[in-house]
Amino acid sequence: MKYTLGYDIGSSSVKIALVEADTNKKIAVVTEPQEEMPIRAIQAHWAEQDPEMWWNHLCKGTQRILSENAVASDQILAIGISYQMHGLVVLDKDKKVLRDSIIWCDSRAVTIGEKAADEIGEARFGSHLLNAPGNFTASKLKWVKENEPELYSKVAHFMLPGDFIAFKLTGEIATTINGLSEGMLWDFKEKKVANWLLDYYGIETGLTPPLVNNFQDQGRVTAQAAIQSGLPQGIPIRYRAGDQPNNALALNILKPGEVAATGGTSGVLFAVSERTTSKEFYRVNHFAHVNYTPAESLIGTLLCVNGAGIQYSWLRKMTGLSDFNEMNHLAEKVAVGSEGLINLPFGNGAERMLYNKAPGAHFSNLNLNQHQQGHLFRAALEGIAFSFAYGMEIMQEDALDIQVIRAGNDNLFRSDIFAHTVASLIGESIEIYDTTGAVGAARAAGVSLGGLEDYSESVSSLDKVSEVSPLKATEPYRLAYEKWKIELKYKLNKLRKEL
Repeated sequence: MKYTLGYDIGSSSVKIALVEADTNKKIAVVTEPQEEMPIRAIQAHWAEQDPEMWWNHLCKGTQRILSENAVASDQILAIGISYQMHGLVVLDKDKKVLRDSIIWCDSRAVTIGEKAADEIGEARFGSHLLNAPGNFTASKLKWVKENEPELYSKVAHFMLPGDFIAFKLTGEIATTINGLSEGMLWDFKEKKVANWLLDYYGIETGLTPPLVNNFQDQGRVTAQAAIQSGLPQGIPIRYRAGDQPNNALALNILKPGEVAATGGTSGVLFAVSERTTSKEFYRVNHFAHVNYTPAESLIGTLLCVNGAGIQYSWLRKMTGLSDFNEMNHLAEKVAVGSEGLINLPFGNGAERMLYNKAPGAHFSNLNLNQHQQGHLFRAALEGIAFSFAYGMEIMQEDALDIQVIRAGNDNLFRSDIFAHTVASLIGESIEIYDTTGAVGAARAAGVSLGGLEDYSESVSSLDKVSEVSPLKATEPYRLAYEKWKIELKYKLNKLRKEL
């Protein structure tokens, strides 16, 4: 039997999936380490991790998944990599890591991106980057140049987290088009690296890694990497992508009109289109999808809700209940609208879809004689679902045609209240898939760009577990949603007056 391995390099853990090469059947998934990886926050709004930590956990997890499943290393054919987006890793001329990675949730470069947007102008960054420069990899590298000039003078290579893992496996430095688009370094209009942005930032264009395609041999495992990881020497990396485009691939979201929805700690909507323009550069992002090519411009529009599953998890801890099923059961006893209790779930930092405002998490209209635990749980589920619907409205205002929505079978979408509220408000069925990003990366390692049609059919037959349809009686949901939007508008207006 032959297999492929998929790695999902997150900020909390490294997930590793073993997939049967001939059938795409998932064999096993392991998480390393068992506890969450540390994030260093030297100052407020900073977030850093040691890239070597990712590598060490990848090696340990690889050895564990092979041992636990009695798989010999020579049974592994290829590797796929998914990784946390927007991070920055810098190496010196000897290919040694110069500093901890500035990861996705670090916001130190926000003002750098805002200044760039003002000076470059929307006419240029909008038509070329399809995004405002923002707090992405290019701006983070500019921060290093401005604030750590001595260290910056030693930088010979910059890369994204997945590029670093590929380098550790193969000894080769490279990146992808969709990787560069995450960092605001791909010019969609000119269809080439956005060297003009690097020039604006005063960054040497020669620091940019050479490009490889997502679905091709991207280097082969070295003897040293084989010893450290337990992988066979000489097998190829055949795929890499950022975690959200990769999650979309895992959910079989590859064509225009298809949308991936994930409801974990944060919530994400990722919609595929063939767009070449946009009028929305601040509340959503537009990235090259995994199957983007200069000839076929498949773009993934991403909207993130930071305050999603983290709020429901917080409620479970505060109420001392044992699991989410118990919370869902109590919530189901409460009518739609939670008897007037309204929840804004935005307690996990600034929300990009709210123009980077941070209204915080709130329960409004709490009646101490009426509302019980079930009301809190239902209001929380509704508040998160309403946030998804609000985000979908933003995407549709930006001329996105939504035809199919698929979601992972994760915590939030396991709740009937949450899934039916979202489906009823957007007026579309939601297909539920049982898969993970690591499994998607493992499967992608076994296909070529031209073979994605066969991949799509295989995934659909293996992973689809259910479908949630809009309810016929949608009026109570719409009424509750309109009241929620009024509350949100009130809170945002109050924030503006305070500023």
